[in-house]
Amino acid sequence: MPLVANARMYAITPASAAAWTQLFAWAAEASGQPLDVIAHAFPAPLNDLWTRRDLGAAFICGYPYALGGKRQQILAAPVPSPARYAGRPVYMTDFVVRADGPFRSLEDSFGGRIGYTVDDSHSGCNAPRHHLLRYRSAERPQLYAASIGPLYTPRKVIEAVLAGEIDVGPVDGYNLDILRRHEPDLVARLRIVATTDPAPVPLLVAGPDCTPQVAAALRQALLQVGSAPETAGIRDALCLSHFTMMAPGDYDLTLAWDREAAAAGYALPG
Repeated sequence: MPLVANARMYAITPASAAAWTQLFAWAAEASGQPLDVIAHAFPAPLNDLWTRRDLGAAFICGYPYALGGKRQQILAAPVPSPARYAGRPVYMTDFVVRADGPFRSLEDSFGGRIGYTVDDSHSGCNAPRHHLLRYRSAERPQLYAASIGPLYTPRKVIEAVLAGEIDVGPVDGYNLDILRRHEPDLVARLRIVATTDPAPVPLLVAGPDCTPQVAAALRQALLQVGSAPETAGIRDALCLSHFTMMAPGDYDLTLAWDREAAAAGYALPG
């Protein structure tokens, strides 16, 4: 019986969505476990996907994974191929503004409007909030005039920046790299004015109907993606080097950043 698979978090373009479908098909064949790739597109809540019993492989952000008690079975995490990841399973949040606008630094945007995706997103809320803590003080507890959201997805953050609805927005850096690979003209309209510290990258997980034996087979298949000649084109399309093992405790960093913001009384970037 097929389990379901989904890569919505990193299927930011039609070409990348097609590549993830190809990768899941390859993993299904290599593992012997059929996977039914489902769309679960916005506005369907991601939490509805993450709590499915028949989940075979889907990306989950490390922050809600940790907040939710780490209930899902870890399969593996991607190691992005661009040089800034240094061969590690990490990612960053890029603060983006309009390339034709006046802002040359993050500080230039203070006093304006900042966007966020959802409050339980690491890249779209937790990481930018943590990064902005260093600029806040008793004399300046509020950096922005307004915090606009939820905007839900990285692409909607980008659209809001380009439409002038927000002045600066946080974008998952791995998503931005994939977007740059497939839609360079769109990314050329943006300027990165700051980047957060790295954090553990979102991971592929399975649900309770995926037995430990099946999860192990899928995990082994994913760990072979980086060395399989037939996946070279898929990896190129996804800015992907390979997959690697992760442990539940790797994502405790997201909770530590959350505690720092909570201690400062900082609920949303702003």
